[in-house]
Amino acid sequence: MENNDNIIMSRIAFERMQAKDERNDFWRNLTIIFLIILLVATNAMWLFAWHQYDYVDEDYSVDMNTGGDGDANYIGNDGDIEYGIDNDTQADEIEDTQ
Repeated sequence: MENNDNIIMSRIAFERMQAKDERNDFWRNLTIIFLIILLVATNAMWLFAWHQYDYVDEDYSVDMNTGGDGDANYIGNDGDIEYGIDNDTQADEIEDTQ
């Protein structure tokens, strides 16, 4: 069997459909170009924001002068410092000195 699915239509209808397809192709191509430009612009903005920071590979340390034989415990507000004694006796000692 042969495939005889030929469509017979007038020339005016064919030209109208062809014009509509051309308009759709124009807007589709315009949308694709706009999205590509938008993608490039957002990537450029991310790269610009990323390069605003200075990334340094140096070792940062904190040097503290304790003024003699004192203890220098720097925890950066991450928790409590315990000196190996009970917290209750430490609190009592602090209240006695005040």
